[in-house]
Amino acid sequence: MGSPNYLFIKKNVKLISTILIFFTLSGCSLFGSSGGEGSPEDYEMGDETNIPLASQNGALQDVYFSYDSSALTDSAKQTLKKNAQWLSKNSFKSVVVEGHCDERGTADYNLALGERRAKSASDYLRSLGVQSNKMSIVSYGSEIPLDPSHNEAAYAKNRRAHLALGK
Repeated sequence: MGSPNYLFIKKNVKLISTILIFFTLSGCSLFGSSGGEGSPEDYEMGDETNIPLASQNGALQDVYFSYDSSALTDSAKQTLKKNAQWLSKNSFKSVVVEGHCDERGTADYNLALGERRAKSASDYLRSLGVQSNKMSIVSYGSEIPLDPSHNEAAYAKNRRAHLALGK
């Protein structure tokens, strides 16, 4: 227990733990810092390579939501109409509607909001004739941001329902 290697490791573990705690606590001050205004159309969109189920062919487009909302905007409805047309022409495909949020709010709240967003999008697709058995929903809350930055441009990109082609 008193060996030099043991003491070296023990000191380094304490140092690393202290650094991690510092960064974790300093990141908390970023939450809730903005009013949530703006639309993703106002910003350049990022790529979707960090989204687990993202379709790489670009056939289906994401829809975006206002801050703390799961209500579909007119723009979102137009996008979903185009998605529904594509899905009806490709009826052999299934789709996963993923609900996403920006980082503000608790994990539980964001998971619930992400689920409401996914459900809102899938309900609208269903009303346009997309078969229920071809759709499923999942909420990622704020866990998989399209843009990991901590600013309004990123928040606007992350408030979305992503339509991923199923397997």
